[in-house]
Amino acid sequence: MHRKLVLFDIDGTLVKVGSVNRRVLADALIEVYGTEGSTGRHDFSGKMDGAIIYEVLGNAGLDKREIAEKFDKAKEVYVALFHERAQASDITLLEGVRELLDELSNHSEILLGLLTGNFEASGRHKLKLPEIDHYFPFGAFADDALQRTDLPHIALERACRITGKNFSSSEIVIIGDTEHDIKCARVLDAHSIAVATGNFTMQELAGHKPSALFENFAATGDVVTEILKTQHS
Repeated sequence: MHRKLVLFDIDGTLVKVGSVNRRVLADALIEVYGTEGSTGRHDFSGKMDGAIIYEVLGNAGLDKREIAEKFDKAKEVYVALFHERAQASDITLLEGVRELLDELSNHSEILLGLLTGNFEASGRHKLKLPEIDHYFPFGAFADDALQRTDLPHIALERACRITGKNFSSSEIVIIGDTEHDIKCARVLDAHSIAVATGNFTMQELAGHKPSALFENFAATGDVVTEILKTQHS
């Protein structure tokens, strides 16, 4: 019987992706819209892929209607180019991640999933290259919503469908490297674990009051202990 639902972010939490991601998005938008907008300088941290497309093109003067008309094509081109160009050398598996996932997968009471701003096809590719995608049987992705705070309920519904269990707030853990992940945990009144392996420092993350905060996942035992806590603060 599953007693814990543990949802991981991807970028900055499990892996770091090189400049290929930004280059691919820029090329996809140029192909579809004739401009990359502000892609070259935009802060992607913790944001949904769909929302990023709207933001960077909005900065180039396109209105929401113009963006929406070609959005599906832009997503299709971006995903195709990412699969074509991204190589294993573009992906850095962050410290302690493989050991942590190995340990968690040995706990039959834990269901692992993804809660990420990535489109599923490109996000899964980021995990397949370092061979960690198989740890995550399901997730909630940028395909499912434009607002990140809409994802927790989607992930919870899918987890319930898989297990037949209605997870309570004290049985849910959301792990990520930005304030957006902490906010997602609050949507479900869940336990939040922040990790300073992305673009946010320990001090910046602490200001958003996660339930727990780690510099990285090197101390596997400490992270697992935190995940297995039955109550959250």
